[in-house]
Amino acid sequence: MSWARLFSAIVAIVVALAAIGLGGWYFVVFFGAIVFLGEREYFQLVRAKGIAPAAKTTLVLSQVLLLIAAIAPDLVSVAFPLAGGVICAYLLFQPKLASIADISTSILGLFYGGLLPSYWIRLRVELDRVPLPFDRTIVASPVPFFENWSSPLSLENVPQGLCITLLAFGCIWAADIGAYFFGKTFGRTRLSAVSPKKTVEGAIFGIASSTAIGAFGAWCLGWPVWLGSGAAMGLAIGLASLMGDLTESMMKRDAGVKDSGQLIPGHGGILDRTDSYVFTAPLVYYFVMFVLPLFVL
Repeated sequence: MSWARLFSAIVAIVVALAAIGLGGWYFVVFFGAIVFLGEREYFQLVRAKGIAPAAKTTLVLSQVLLLIAAIAPDLVSVAFPLAGGVICAYLLFQPKLASIADISTSILGLFYGGLLPSYWIRLRVELDRVPLPFDRTIVASPVPFFENWSSPLSLENVPQGLCITLLAFGCIWAADIGAYFFGKTFGRTRLSAVSPKKTVEGAIFGIASSTAIGAFGAWCLGWPVWLGSGAAMGLAIGLASLMGDLTESMMKRDAGVKDSGQLIPGHGGILDRTDSYVFTAPLVYYFVMFVLPLFVL
């Protein structure tokens, strides 16, 4: 690993932890910037295929979805199809007749870069307002600075949105780091033609690492049946992280580029560093809301 890659990774982790810790609108602005930069790279990949998407319209509507997720999260499912209709209407009245590819890549941009990331906002912000299905103190405050923790040394008094978001990030980091180092050292079997450097051995170790962190985090948070519930979520995050990575690799391969951009020294573009996070947030959100209560019964 080059020094530039290592330094960029450390800076990214520090910034991400600061945004998660601050929460509130700090986190919304942080994710808004990530989404904006990531979608720009996505549309560059699309244009490399000779497609003309509604890029600017989709960029704006994706930011709107993030704001709705922060203010009225239940309305995101209503806003998404309406935003899709606005994109289609925009393309309909362009001087040049839009193609199916123009429409589909624009809607995919809204889904991939708007709807899915909005669940990170719901995880960090909304879950501070919703009680978990078992006994746990909930701390929520309109003060955005560290959510006005009453006792930082007690996990019971830390906002649950913060705890679950950190756990999800930790599982993703464990999956990425485990797969990278174990794959480079012991990897022999290629996982997919989409990403030749990824190996079956690295993928298995990465998923196992995510599963272990999930179980450990569930134990720290006092989840019911912590070994089963935490391992289940960690396993799901590991699989979703891998799927996100391979999906972005597939798009880059189709566009004929090695990296989605050159914004981050040693890493490439924003999409190259955040692809593992795209499919993870909705999975974690619905796991906590609908699967975790089953472990209480």
